[in-house]
Amino acid sequence: MLGAFALTLSVSISIHNPGFPIPTPAMAGLTLGLLVHLLGPVSGCLLNPAVTIGVWSVGKLEASVAGAFVAAQFAGAGFALVLGRLLFPRALPLLVDGAVIGTALVVAISWAAHRSNGVLNPAVALGIGSLSWPYVWGPVLGALAGARLAKYMWGPGGTVEASGPRSGSRP
Repeated sequence: MLGAFALTLSVSISIHNPGFPIPTPAMAGLTLGLLVHLLGPVSGCLLNPAVTIGVWSVGKLEASVAGAFVAAQFAGAGFALVLGRLLFPRALPLLVDGAVIGTALVVAISWAAHRSNGVLNPAVALGIGSLSWPYVWGPVLGALAGARLAKYMWGPGGTVEASGPRSGSRP
């Protein structure tokens, strides 16, 4: 909950201040990097409900834990929404460059931002007042596909085998 709150509030502060010295994708990426180091050892730093669902889908989380994480992520984003509305009472403008949840997502969000807010985290979408069904199912389907692909490539142990992902022996 704390991580989703911090990430969402960071994005909200950046997008509500057009002259902010750090562009929103970079601000979100920097915040995420910091949170990974701070919260990773505690909770695995799952801040995106779509990623949490993807991790659950490949058996890396129990359903009850995944459900609690998703609820906490949306709760943290909801708290950020409330605080953001207190700090910035005007409605959020359509973003030109969007929000990003990591450096690897900058390109995808930049592409999407020409027609949308470019949000790839449903909890952040809620927290900045931009939640819609495409901002839920798009990231969830992408995370499910990515988690399945990772499981296929790395196998159930989560590591790449020396002779390749399709060898008969497992570590």
